[in-house]
Amino acid sequence: MGDSVCVPSPASGVSATTVTSRHSALVRITHWIITLCFVALFVSGAELVISHPRFYWGETGNVLTTPLFKLPIPSSRALVPTGYGYVLPDQNGWSRYLHFQTAWVLVLTGVLYVIFSFFSGHLWKDLLPGKADLSWRAFSTAVSGHLRFKPPSKAEAWSYNLLQRLTYLFVIFVLFPLMIWTGLAMSPAFVSAVPATVTLLGGQQSARTIHFLDTVLLLLFLLVHVVMICIAGFRTRMRAMITGQADTNLERT
Repeated sequence: MGDSVCVPSPASGVSATTVTSRHSALVRITHWIITLCFVALFVSGAELVISHPRFYWGETGNVLTTPLFKLPIPSSRALVPTGYGYVLPDQNGWSRYLHFQTAWVLVLTGVLYVIFSFFSGHLWKDLLPGKADLSWRAFSTAVSGHLRFKPPSKAEAWSYNLLQRLTYLFVIFVLFPLMIWTGLAMSPAFVSAVPATVTLLGGQQSARTIHFLDTVLLLLFLLVHVVMICIAGFRTRMRAMITGQADTNLERT
Protein backbone atom coordinates (compact mmCIF):
# COMPACT_ATOMS: atom_id res chain seq x y z
CA MET A 1 0.00 0.00 0.00
CA GLY A 2 2.97 2.35 0.26
CA ASP A 3 6.56 2.82 1.26
CA SER A 4 7.77 2.40 4.85
CA VAL A 5 10.56 4.26 6.59
CA CYS A 6 11.84 2.79 9.86
CA VAL A 7 12.83 5.26 12.55
CA PRO A 8 15.20 3.49 14.99
CA SER A 9 14.61 3.63 18.71
CA PRO A 10 17.29 4.96 21.01
CA ALA A 11 17.70 1.64 22.82
CA SER A 12 17.00 -1.97 22.16
CA GLY A 13 13.75 -3.37 23.52
CA VAL A 14 11.97 -0.05 22.92
CA SER A 15 9.29 0.30 20.29
CA ALA A 16 10.49 1.58 16.94
CA THR A 17 8.28 3.59 14.63
CA THR A 18 7.60 2.71 11.02
CA VAL A 19 6.20 5.61 9.00
CA THR A 20 3.90 4.08 6.40
CA SER A 21 2.75 5.93 3.31
CA ARG A 22 -0.99 5.29 3.09
CA HIS A 23 -2.88 7.81 0.93
CA SER A 24 -1.75 10.19 -1.81
CA ALA A 25 -2.47 13.91 -1.53
CA LEU A 26 -5.18 13.86 -4.17
CA VAL A 27 -6.98 10.94 -2.55
CA ARG A 28 -6.94 12.75 0.81
CA ILE A 29 -8.12 16.06 -0.64
CA THR A 30 -10.95 14.53 -2.65
CA HIS A 31 -11.94 12.39 0.35
CA TRP A 32 -12.49 15.42 2.59
CA ILE A 33 -14.19 17.47 -0.13
CA ILE A 34 -16.59 14.59 -0.77
CA THR A 35 -17.16 14.24 2.99
CA LEU A 36 -18.09 17.92 3.33
CA CYS A 37 -20.29 17.71 0.24
CA PHE A 38 -22.07 14.66 1.62
CA VAL A 39 -22.85 16.45 4.88
CA ALA A 40 -24.14 19.53 3.04
CA LEU A 41 -26.22 17.41 0.65
CA PHE A 42 -27.67 15.35 3.49
CA VAL A 43 -28.68 18.41 5.54
CA SER A 44 -30.15 20.29 2.57
CA GLY A 45 -31.75 17.12 1.19
CA ALA A 46 -33.41 16.43 4.53
CA GLU A 47 -34.97 19.89 4.42
CA LEU A 48 -36.27 19.19 0.90
CA VAL A 49 -37.78 15.89 2.04
CA ILE A 50 -39.46 17.59 4.99
CA SER A 51 -41.27 19.92 2.58
CA HIS A 52 -43.04 16.88 1.10
CA PRO A 53 -42.32 13.61 2.98
CA ARG A 54 -44.35 11.51 0.52
CA PHE A 55 -42.90 9.46 -2.32
CA TYR A 56 -44.58 8.32 -5.52
CA TRP A 57 -43.86 6.28 -8.64
CA GLY A 58 -44.34 7.59 -12.15
CA GLU A 59 -44.31 11.07 -13.62
CA THR A 60 -46.61 12.95 -11.25
CA GLY A 61 -47.43 12.92 -7.58
CA ASN A 62 -49.26 15.29 -5.25
CA VAL A 63 -51.36 15.32 -2.09
CA LEU A 64 -54.28 13.81 -4.05
CA THR A 65 -52.14 10.87 -5.22
CA THR A 66 -51.72 7.70 -3.20
CA PRO A 67 -48.04 7.59 -2.23
CA LEU A 68 -45.78 4.61 -2.72
CA PHE A 69 -44.65 5.24 0.85
CA LYS A 70 -44.39 8.20 3.22
CA LEU A 71 -42.21 9.18 6.13
CA PRO A 72 -43.93 9.52 9.52
CA ILE A 73 -42.70 13.07 10.08
CA PRO A 74 -44.38 16.49 10.01
CA SER A 75 -44.06 18.61 6.90
CA SER A 76 -42.94 22.20 6.42
CA ARG A 77 -45.98 22.84 4.22
CA ALA A 78 -49.49 23.07 5.65
CA LEU A 79 -51.12 21.57 2.52
CA VAL A 80 -49.23 18.27 2.82
CA PRO A 81 -51.25 15.77 4.91
CA THR A 82 -48.99 14.15 7.49
CA GLY A 83 -51.32 13.48 10.42
CA TYR A 84 -49.60 16.11 12.58
CA GLY A 85 -51.37 19.22 13.80
CA TYR A 86 -48.44 21.55 13.09
CA VAL A 87 -45.91 22.34 10.38
CA LEU A 88 -42.17 22.83 10.59
CA PRO A 89 -40.41 26.03 9.48
CA ASP A 90 -40.08 26.15 5.69
CA GLN A 91 -36.39 25.98 4.72
CA ASN A 92 -37.00 25.12 1.09
CA GLY A 93 -35.25 28.20 -0.34
CA TRP A 94 -31.69 27.94 0.95
CA SER A 95 -31.78 24.15 0.98
CA ARG A 96 -32.49 23.96 -2.76
CA TYR A 97 -29.70 26.41 -3.54
CA LEU A 98 -27.19 24.62 -1.29
CA HIS A 99 -28.20 21.20 -2.62
CA PHE A 100 -27.78 22.25 -6.25
CA GLN A 101 -24.45 24.02 -5.80
CA THR A 102 -22.94 21.30 -3.60
CA ALA A 103 -24.01 18.58 -6.04
CA TRP A 104 -21.88 20.10 -8.80
CA VAL A 105 -18.87 20.36 -6.49
CA LEU A 106 -19.34 16.67 -5.65
CA VAL A 107 -19.64 15.69 -9.32
CA LEU A 108 -16.47 17.53 -10.33
CA THR A 109 -14.54 16.14 -7.36
CA GLY A 110 -15.76 12.63 -8.07
CA VAL A 111 -14.76 12.85 -11.74
CA LEU A 112 -11.30 14.06 -10.71
CA TYR A 113 -10.95 11.14 -8.27
CA VAL A 114 -12.00 8.55 -10.87
CA ILE A 115 -9.62 9.96 -13.49
CA PHE A 116 -6.76 9.99 -10.99
CA SER A 117 -7.57 6.46 -9.80
CA PHE A 118 -7.56 5.19 -13.37
CA PHE A 119 -4.28 6.72 -14.51
CA SER A 120 -2.32 6.49 -11.24
CA GLY A 121 -3.01 2.81 -10.69
CA HIS A 122 -4.98 3.45 -7.47
CA LEU A 123 -7.99 1.71 -9.01
CA TRP A 124 -6.08 -1.43 -9.99
CA LYS A 125 -3.85 -1.62 -6.92
CA ASP A 126 -6.19 -0.63 -4.09
CA LEU A 127 -9.78 -1.15 -5.27
CA LEU A 128 -10.06 -3.98 -7.79
CA PRO A 129 -9.96 -7.42 -6.12
CA GLY A 130 -7.04 -9.65 -6.97
CA LYS A 131 -7.47 -13.16 -8.35
CA ALA A 132 -6.62 -14.65 -4.95
CA ASP A 133 -9.46 -12.63 -3.37
CA LEU A 134 -12.15 -13.80 -5.78
CA SER A 135 -13.19 -16.85 -3.82
CA TRP A 136 -16.10 -17.74 -1.57
CA ARG A 137 -13.72 -18.36 1.33
CA ALA A 138 -12.17 -14.88 1.08
CA PHE A 139 -15.60 -13.27 0.79
CA SER A 140 -17.14 -15.20 3.70
CA THR A 141 -14.12 -14.43 5.88
CA ALA A 142 -14.42 -10.70 5.16
CA VAL A 143 -18.18 -10.70 5.79
CA SER A 144 -17.92 -12.62 9.06
CA GLY A 145 -15.18 -10.27 10.27
CA HIS A 146 -17.36 -7.23 9.60
CA LEU A 147 -20.44 -8.80 11.19
CA ARG A 148 -18.42 -9.55 14.33
CA PHE A 149 -16.81 -6.09 14.18
CA LYS A 150 -13.45 -7.81 14.23
CA PRO A 151 -10.42 -5.47 14.07
CA PRO A 152 -8.27 -5.97 10.97
CA SER A 153 -5.16 -8.09 11.22
CA LYS A 154 -1.70 -6.59 10.76
CA ALA A 155 -1.68 -7.82 7.18
CA GLU A 156 -5.00 -6.09 6.51
CA ALA A 157 -4.19 -2.91 8.42
CA TRP A 158 -3.00 -0.97 5.37
CA SER A 159 -4.94 -2.64 2.60
CA TYR A 160 -8.59 -3.27 1.77
CA ASN A 161 -10.07 -6.73 2.09
CA LEU A 162 -12.43 -8.18 -0.52
CA LEU A 163 -15.64 -6.87 1.05
CA GLN A 164 -14.20 -3.37 1.38
CA ARG A 165 -13.05 -3.34 -2.25
CA LEU A 166 -16.42 -4.52 -3.54
CA THR A 167 -18.25 -2.01 -1.35
CA TYR A 168 -16.10 0.92 -2.47
CA LEU A 169 -16.48 -0.09 -6.12
CA PHE A 170 -20.27 -0.33 -5.67
CA VAL A 171 -20.43 3.11 -4.03
CA ILE A 172 -18.13 4.80 -6.55
CA PHE A 173 -19.46 3.24 -9.75
CA VAL A 174 -23.11 2.47 -8.90
CA LEU A 175 -24.53 4.52 -6.02
CA PHE A 176 -22.84 7.83 -6.85
CA PRO A 177 -23.61 7.69 -10.61
CA LEU A 178 -27.21 6.72 -9.79
CA MET A 179 -27.42 9.66 -7.40
CA ILE A 180 -26.21 12.02 -10.14
CA TRP A 181 -28.54 10.52 -12.73
CA THR A 182 -31.66 10.74 -10.56
CA GLY A 183 -30.71 14.26 -9.49
CA LEU A 184 -30.45 15.40 -13.10
CA ALA A 185 -33.76 13.67 -13.85
CA MET A 186 -35.46 16.03 -11.38
CA SER A 187 -34.05 19.11 -13.11
CA PRO A 188 -36.59 20.57 -15.59
CA ALA A 189 -33.84 22.30 -17.57
CA PHE A 190 -31.80 19.14 -18.01
CA VAL A 191 -34.83 16.95 -18.73
CA SER A 192 -36.01 19.31 -21.46
CA ALA A 193 -32.61 18.95 -23.12
CA VAL A 194 -32.25 15.18 -22.56
CA PRO A 195 -35.75 13.66 -22.05
CA ALA A 196 -34.37 10.12 -21.85
CA THR A 197 -32.79 11.04 -18.52
CA VAL A 198 -36.17 10.78 -16.82
CA THR A 199 -38.12 8.49 -19.14
CA LEU A 200 -35.68 5.62 -18.52
CA LEU A 201 -36.44 5.94 -14.80
CA GLY A 202 -40.20 5.95 -15.28
CA GLY A 203 -40.88 9.61 -14.50
CA GLN A 204 -39.74 12.43 -12.24
CA GLN A 205 -41.47 11.05 -9.16
CA SER A 206 -39.76 7.71 -9.73
CA ALA A 207 -36.44 9.56 -9.98
CA ARG A 208 -37.14 11.33 -6.67
CA THR A 209 -38.00 8.04 -4.96
CA ILE A 210 -34.87 6.30 -6.27
CA HIS A 211 -32.82 9.35 -5.27
CA PHE A 212 -34.10 9.04 -1.71
CA LEU A 213 -33.48 5.28 -1.48
CA ASP A 214 -30.00 5.79 -2.89
CA THR A 215 -29.36 8.35 -0.16
CA VAL A 216 -30.42 5.84 2.49
CA LEU A 217 -27.90 3.30 1.14
CA LEU A 218 -25.12 5.90 1.11
CA LEU A 219 -25.97 6.90 4.66
CA LEU A 220 -25.80 3.27 5.80
CA PHE A 221 -22.43 2.95 4.07
CA LEU A 222 -21.18 6.04 5.88
CA LEU A 223 -22.30 4.77 9.28
CA VAL A 224 -20.65 1.37 8.77
CA HIS A 225 -17.54 3.09 7.41
CA VAL A 226 -17.20 5.26 10.52
CA VAL A 227 -17.81 2.32 12.87
CA MET A 228 -15.14 0.22 11.15
CA ILE A 229 -12.67 3.13 11.30
CA CYS A 230 -13.20 3.35 15.06
CA ILE A 231 -12.69 -0.40 15.43
CA ALA A 232 -9.56 -0.43 13.26
CA GLY A 233 -8.03 2.50 15.14
CA PHE A 234 -9.60 5.93 14.84
CA ARG A 235 -6.50 8.05 15.52
CA THR A 236 -4.27 6.06 13.21
CA ARG A 237 -6.76 5.99 10.34
CA MET A 238 -7.61 9.68 10.70
CA ARG A 239 -3.92 10.59 10.77
CA ALA A 240 -3.40 8.57 7.60
CA MET A 241 -6.25 10.35 5.82
CA ILE A 242 -5.09 13.80 6.98
CA THR A 243 -1.30 13.54 6.61
CA GLY A 244 -1.02 10.60 4.24
CA GLN A 245 1.14 8.63 6.68
CA ALA A 246 0.66 6.56 9.78
CA ASP A 247 3.01 5.21 12.43
CA THR A 248 3.07 1.58 13.39
CA ASN A 249 5.07 0.30 16.32
CA LEU A 250 7.60 -2.46 15.81
CA GLU A 251 9.29 -4.15 18.73
CA ARG A 252 13.10 -4.11 18.57
CA THR A 253 14.77 -7.43 19.43
